[in-house]
Order: sequence, then C-alpha cells, then structure tokens
Amino acid sequence: MNTWKEFREEQGLSQAELTAKCNVKQPVIARMEKAVHSPQIDSLLRILTPLGYTLQIVPLKKCSSDLMKLCI
Repeated sequence: MNTWKEFREEQGLSQAELTAKCNVKQPVIARMEKAVHSPQIDSLLRILTPLGYTLQIVPLKKCSSDLMKLCI
C-alpha cells in the first residue's frame, strides 16, 4: 500500500507545492505523511484531488455466518 508521501512524490510534488494546490497547511500534510494525524473528510478530499485520487464508497461483503459478520 502506498503512503501519503509516495502518492505525493508520484506526482512530482513537494509538500509546499501540494499545499499550494490543495489549500491545506503544510504541517497537516507533514503529520499525515508521518501517520500522526487523521484528516477530516473535506481536507482529505482537497489533498487527494491534486494527487489524482478520490474516495469511493463501496458496500462490504457479508459473511455467511450466523452472526452476519461483515468481511472486507
């Protein structure tokens, strides 16, 4: 699985360049890359868009068990 830093570097962007493209402060991006910060959805979408990504909501698969546990 790619990290935030890898996503950014794939686009050839520095943290400062990404900050300018997505209107999110550089320390937020740095904390996300260090995995010490979980962004809010709106910030996440602003960061993903210039990186060429988006979120997709998909249903979970249901397990066939008596407890109806959800599987990923």
